[in-house]
Amino acid sequence: MPYVLGLDLGTGSLKGLLMTKNGTIITTKSAEYPLITPQSGYSEQDPEEWLKAAEQVIQSIVKEIPDAASKIDGISFSGQMHSLVLLDNKNHVLRNAILWNDVRTTEQCREITETLKDDLISITKNRALEGFTLPKLLWVKEKEPEIWQQVAHFLLPKDYLGYWLTGNQQMEYSDAAGTLLLDVEQKCWSKKIIDTFEIEERICPPLVYSTDSIGTVREELLERLGLQGRIEVFAGGADNACAAVGAGIVKDGVALASIGTSGVFLSYEETGDKQYEGDLHYFNHAVKDAYYSMGVTLAAGHSLTWYKNTFAKNEIYDELLQGVAEIPAGSMELYFTPYIVGERTPHVDSKVRGSFIGINTNHTRDHFTRAVLEGITFSLKDSQVLMEEKSGKSFKRIISVGGGAKNKDWLQIQADIFDATIVTMSTEQGPAMGAAMIAAVGAGWFADLKECASVVVSYKDEIHSIPENVEKYKNSYKKYREIYPATKDFFH
Repeated sequence: MPYVLGLDLGTGSLKGLLMTKNGTIITTKSAEYPLITPQSGYSEQDPEEWLKAAEQVIQSIVKEIPDAASKIDGISFSGQMHSLVLLDNKNHVLRNAILWNDVRTTEQCREITETLKDDLISITKNRALEGFTLPKLLWVKEKEPEIWQQVAHFLLPKDYLGYWLTGNQQMEYSDAAGTLLLDVEQKCWSKKIIDTFEIEERICPPLVYSTDSIGTVREELLERLGLQGRIEVFAGGADNACAAVGAGIVKDGVALASIGTSGVFLSYEETGDKQYEGDLHYFNHAVKDAYYSMGVTLAAGHSLTWYKNTFAKNEIYDELLQGVAEIPAGSMELYFTPYIVGERTPHVDSKVRGSFIGINTNHTRDHFTRAVLEGITFSLKDSQVLMEEKSGKSFKRIISVGGGAKNKDWLQIQADIFDATIVTMSTEQGPAMGAAMIAAVGAGWFADLKECASVVVSYKDEIHSIPENVEKYKNSYKKYREIYPATKDFFH
């Protein structure tokens, strides 16, 4: 029986997923690695730790499934976006990787915005935010000139993992789109941006598609990893692109609502010429010649975690949420804004903070709990509305994944607020599943990711909206949208 292996290089751990041709997941393994925080606002990792984790995961999979050693048809990757890996001319790592959640580059973002003006959005489709890669490059150039002088190449995390496995360096479009160096629509490194900031084009890796072969596992690694024969490796995709692939978001008309620590509302896009003016992220998809738009709630599940740890520390989530169904839609006009660490979409405001608004003496803890769930969902609806208003989209089917898909009452709240049918997945494996699907297409099992998704992605429950609640939430959402403009000056 042949297999493919998907490796998801996340922020805290690396996950490996072994899959068969019919989409059966044989096993998953993971290995953690530490975060390095030398000072407030800094977030780094040692790329060597990713390689150790990958080695451990592959060895563990082969140990459990011995015939995988000789029957893996392909390997591919998903990876945390934006994080910067710098190599010298001998391909040695020059410093710790600066991660996507590092916020030291506010000054560089301001410089990029003021220098490029309208060209920034027209070329990259995105605003300059601290998470992106270009601000990190400029920070190193300014603050660590002795390191900058040695830079021969830059890579993103999963591309560094690909280099380790194959000896070849490249970057595929879905990850390159998050660097602020890619001309997203033309699919090439932007000469305008590279020249403007005096970055040598030679440090930018060749660009490839997600399902392109990038080589085979190096001979000297095969024995160490417990593998045999010729194993082809494929370029992979950015974590959000792979999560979309793994959830079957490979055609127009379906959206993804992902509620983890942060929240994402993501939609497939056929073309690269949509005019979102930077109000949404807009990236190349892992699906060839396609794109996706995406809004982000910085503290989605994080808001619920904060709420539980503060007010119900000794309860499990099921206990905390058990009374939510008894509270009417709208929580008796109690509102929560999930801006506890600032907000990304649509406000891009690092200073605003969360609020409970409208507290009265009739509110119980269950009202507050439901208000938190509603506020998180309202924040994601902000992204849904942006997509609908700016591109004429209409979402009647939304795939819900993450923590928000684990509670039936929250799923009903999503259906009612989004005014759509909410669908959950039979098996939710996130970006690792998308990485395995990319390997399956690269290995020739399927013609493309759309065909692959039709075979290996399956769904479970459908939750339909309740018309009465939909109408209530339309009014509640109007009031929710008034809270940010009414409170932002206070926080600023």
